[in-house]
Amino acid sequence: QVQLMESGGGLVQAGGSLRLSCAASGRIVSMNAMEWYRQAPGKQRDLVAIITSDDAITYADSVKGRFTISRDNAKNTVYLQMNSLKPEDTAVYSCAARGVRTSFFKADRGDYWGQGTQVTVSS
Repeated sequence: QVQLMESGGGLVQAGGSLRLSCAASGRIVSMNAMEWYRQAPGKQRDLVAIITSDDAITYADSVKGRFTISRDNAKNTVYLQMNSLKPEDTAVYSCAARGVRTSFFKADRGDYWGQGTQVTVSS
């Protein structure tokens, strides 16, 4: 079974920075992409950033120029560096691993989610 564990959330003042980490553990042969999402109270979950296995990166317009996604393949870990934080960035941030292959003998792939970490930006 694959598990994702996020860390690095917290309370920060507007203009500050945080770095989120998401470590994937378990039997992982390969994965297609890792993604960060966020969900503010009363709102839908939104995609924040994606990094694919060949390092193609996509950001939501709302975070372009402020957030940076990166990954450490050896550690199966994805990071989200968040700078110039705004109160509207307040949300629970979750990571997802997409297209995870867990067996060398089967081509099946699945998606996995972490529990999320709270990010609160005060004005």
